[in-house]
Amino acid sequence: MPLLKSSRETSPASPQVVAWAILSLAIGGFGIGTTEFAMMGLLPNVAEGVGVSVPTAGHVISAYALGVVVGAPLLVAVSAKMARKTLALGLMALFTVGNLLSVFAHDYSTLMVTRFIAGLPHGAFFGVAAVLAASMVAPTKRGRAISMVMMGLSIANVLGVPLATFVGQQFGWRWLFVLVGAIGVVTMICMSIFIPAQKAQAGASLRKELSALRRGQVWITLLIGVVGFGGFFAVYTYVANTMTDVAGFAPSFLPVIVGLYGVGMVVGNYIGGRIADWSVMGSIYLVMGFIATMLVLYAVTVHIQWMALVMIFVIGASGAMLIPSLQTRLLDVSPGAPTLASSLNHSALNTANALGAFVGGLVITWGWGFTAPALVGAVLAVLGLGIALLSGLLDKRSK
Repeated sequence: MPLLKSSRETSPASPQVVAWAILSLAIGGFGIGTTEFAMMGLLPNVAEGVGVSVPTAGHVISAYALGVVVGAPLLVAVSAKMARKTLALGLMALFTVGNLLSVFAHDYSTLMVTRFIAGLPHGAFFGVAAVLAASMVAPTKRGRAISMVMMGLSIANVLGVPLATFVGQQFGWRWLFVLVGAIGVVTMICMSIFIPAQKAQAGASLRKELSALRRGQVWITLLIGVVGFGGFFAVYTYVANTMTDVAGFAPSFLPVIVGLYGVGMVVGNYIGGRIADWSVMGSIYLVMGFIATMLVLYAVTVHIQWMALVMIFVIGASGAMLIPSLQTRLLDVSPGAPTLASSLNHSALNTANALGAFVGGLVITWGWGFTAPALVGAVLAVLGLGIALLSGLLDKRSK
């Protein structure tokens, strides 16, 4: 791709401008994915570092997820009149500061607070990024554009998470946040250069954005993500312990495992963007059923090492396939207020993160073992499929 000379000179956006702009947003997604998912591979290290049990340390992940849930609607709503590029830059600045604060958290309580702060801009950033990407391409290519933004999140699991896991194991888990802070700075520089300058949206207001919350289909779509994706996080939160205690891998092999999961996410994200452009609701039905089936298979076969490796790849792919469809669905059911609705998708997914971490930790504490979260997750995925079918039925009736 030729170097973009000036984002102010190009209107409408050329393919080259779109490519560089989406790449800039994807770098931000790479940083967010690294800090979110590397915590799962480093959970035993974090637990030891702050002097708590592994299930209790899982609440640190829940604190980050809660920050996403609170921050996505709050930050988007109060900044409704701000130009989207300016908003994206501000959100990435807050994300960077939150992660650097986590470097200096020397006890469990302080770490909970700093992870909550770091999570606040997560959903809002992805929401704004998705709207920016979708607005620069034809309507028939929205799913692919959104999936390319989310590709940063997926690639983080191939490169960023294994690197952060290795660095955290060798030099201390706090270095994860140093690495992510540096990625945040790079993201802000790239976005400043490559994203076309924009004016604030005409007629934008807090009231207009909040109008998305009056639409029943918005809430149903969010519920699909909360329930259906909860099972995915119930498994992945405790992947380090499952792979060492059940599958029998050495802890030093964990970077390879999370990297394999990341490759699955890249593949799944690529497929998900294309099937979302084929049929938004059809792809949601298909993927939810696939997730439920794969989680059961994972629980049954994870004690066999080669099958454990296959299934961690497949679970990564199945989870990533769902995100572009949910994001596109929210844009479809929220005309006039796309930024808030799009941001709420990540509130939903991180509510699922908190739910999965809590439920997974609960069944482990009950003594059911590290494979139990997968079976609970399969039940949640089936419930998510049922909610999706209800949403589709309501669509047909309304037409």
